[in-house]
Amino acid sequence: MGKLVVLKFGEGSFEQGFAVTLQIGEEHERAATEITGKLPAFPEMPLYYSHWQSSYRQIGNRYRLHADQMQVTNVSMIQDCENTSYILQARFNTWLRAEEFRPLREKWLERLSSTEEVRVILQTENSQLQLLPWHLWDLLERYPKAEIALSSPTYDRIHKPHTPNKLVNILAIVGNSQGIDTQADQVLLQQCSNAEVSFLVEPQRKELTDHLWGKNWDILFFAGHSSTNGNGKCGRIYLNQTDSLTIGELKYALKKAIENGLQLAIFNSCDGLGLARELADLQIPQIIVMREPVPDQVAKEFLKYFLEGFAGGESLYQAVRQARERLQGLEDQFPCATWLPVICQNPAQIPPTWDELRCPKSKDIPNLALPIRRRFQTTLFSSLAITALVCGVRLLGLLENQEIQAFDQMMRSRSSEGIDPRLLVITIDDNDLAIQRQNDESLIGASLSEKSLNKLLAKLNQYQPRAIGLDIYRDFPATDKNLITRLQQTQNLIGVCKGSDFTINIGGIKPPPEIPTENLGFSDFIHDRDGVIRRHLLFMNQETTSLCSAPYAFSLQLASLYLQPLGIQPKFTPQGNLRLGKTVFPNLKSRTGSYQNIDANGGQILLNYRSSKQVAEQVKLTQFLFSPVNASAIKGRIVLIGVVAKGDSPDTWSTPYGATLDEQMPGVLVQAHMVSQILSAVQDGRPLLRVWSLWLEVFWMWGWSVVGGVLVWRRLSLLWLALAVGVTFSVLYVVCYGLLIWGAWVPFVPSALLLVATVVLMSIYNSNTEVQVENRE
Repeated sequence: MGKLVVLKFGEGSFEQGFAVTLQIGEEHERAATEITGKLPAFPEMPLYYSHWQSSYRQIGNRYRLHADQMQVTNVSMIQDCENTSYILQARFNTWLRAEEFRPLREKWLERLSSTEEVRVILQTENSQLQLLPWHLWDLLERYPKAEIALSSPTYDRIHKPHTPNKLVNILAIVGNSQGIDTQADQVLLQQCSNAEVSFLVEPQRKELTDHLWGKNWDILFFAGHSSTNGNGKCGRIYLNQTDSLTIGELKYALKKAIENGLQLAIFNSCDGLGLARELADLQIPQIIVMREPVPDQVAKEFLKYFLEGFAGGESLYQAVRQARERLQGLEDQFPCATWLPVICQNPAQIPPTWDELRCPKSKDIPNLALPIRRRFQTTLFSSLAITALVCGVRLLGLLENQEIQAFDQMMRSRSSEGIDPRLLVITIDDNDLAIQRQNDESLIGASLSEKSLNKLLAKLNQYQPRAIGLDIYRDFPATDKNLITRLQQTQNLIGVCKGSDFTINIGGIKPPPEIPTENLGFSDFIHDRDGVIRRHLLFMNQETTSLCSAPYAFSLQLASLYLQPLGIQPKFTPQGNLRLGKTVFPNLKSRTGSYQNIDANGGQILLNYRSSKQVAEQVKLTQFLFSPVNASAIKGRIVLIGVVAKGDSPDTWSTPYGATLDEQMPGVLVQAHMVSQILSAVQDGRPLLRVWSLWLEVFWMWGWSVVGGVLVWRRLSLLWLALAVGVTFSVLYVVCYGLLIWGAWVPFVPSALLLVATVVLMSIYNSNTEVQVENRE
């Protein structure tokens, strides 16, 4: 829906200045913004216009004035006209940039977007103000979909009867055509689709009057010669070579035509503002005239461009603007051609589209015959009912699988963030296992022999990593005395154990007995019903008989050890949420976003995977042990040690990036993602994944249901409705995807379902209403 802007000029003059009121609002609604201001005195302005008008009229390019007033064009006259036009435009915009007028200008810029379609109505009785080239206002040129119209301050609405016309009824009057080519106008009118054109060629006065009384006309068209008298308040059309008429002499016939539904009058002839002022007194809805004498070629081209746009589906104002601007191609021969067309508007009337002229609104979509309030209520209550139904289905968990699948798709679609430079992962693959066996190293109960582990820790400690995470279960005592001492004395080493859960018969795994209790972390993952890891368990209360007593996750222990030199220690808020520095990690609840009735025990958050092919730099065990090492690649980093082998009891997990065996992610890399999430949130401000409150989610979903209702309300054809739904669906996905990148997981699937369901159900409702209306008729 576009915007309506009204500029009301109060009493005043160019000698005293003008009081001005600016109103801005939505189409079909009362103005939401109003502000008053003033334009200062500028007594020279009428003189600037008079100089331009004089130079323009001296050109005499086969104008559609009375035939005996035409002259011959002179090149120097064209140059003079262009010079005076530049001066007038510059002085005009200088006046509109006056300090007294600035508040109105700033309010305009604040309230209107350059992408919106804007109708601007200039209300004034001052004929000199109406003559000025308002289309050249530099403010208007910022709005490519804005067009200005003139209006009288006094007006009334015309209540025309609802008489349907199958085609657009056009009464085309071709008046005195001496010296001009009106045949081209007739051809253009005949080419209009879905229109019935009746031509009156050089008619007598009675013939014209009879036609105006005799039929329900939608458009009145005149081509030929016309003029405006000296005071600018009265116009005259030349019917034939002997007869001419003023609007006053057609008053009663025109009144009848307007009462019968006449919507638009087009005078494709010269100097039409006098005609427009008289027609405005009759309350005709819309008029298009030429403000000055118009060259014959310009008149023909304007009509062609206007009919192409208007009959092609453009709004009346957009069709006029586009046709006017296309006249610029003629301005080398006909200077200021783009100045000529102007709309005169009855503010109480809404400009119709071509299809609205052809088809009454009650036939397009039946419920549109109802009052706007009733239509709004129907859309509102229907969307509320459909939203309540979908929300109920969602709360039952019936949409959970579809929602998390959409979540996974968005997670996979994110652009790469690159590796986390704070982490290094030493991996143990099948080749590393084979080399250990070839060296007769015992791997009983572990994937890393005591000899290799001792050598690995010794080499790592030479390069001063900030934390070492051993993501390998060692629930048995070491036998190598050197390894025992190293495990006991390596203060930055974090070991793992696994908590028990007797509700599903998981007994747990003991920690390495040599590593101090405070340096232990549990390795438990929480997976969803489909086996995919989307949540991150930070802390939990272990069961009394659990073999693992560590209260904090392996990832949290590593992150805390890394942050400790920065003075950041884990703390808890009164609500029981973990706090690291200024970053709070809010616990998930059993009903969180798309999750319905999940086990939310312990401190759980959503796992915001680092969107890159590798979360951190990786090096193989054998390569690290037997190759030179870059000290800067280890110093101050977190080093994780874990298994990526797929042969012997693989430690792999399903993630949003893949659930098949080949696509699953090794556990040590999942741990790396978790460590990276904590550090990135605390140090880099990377957003944690959060969800909105229940009521905000409901309001969001209801909003998209309303959008679907509005699309149906717009009376689009099936093809255009399908296209609009497709575009809106794409916008919804892009918005949800963008919000996810910024850390907000909002309902996509329910919103999309509501959008489509509302469109389908409202369309069915409209079809049924149409059948009922036709049956009553």
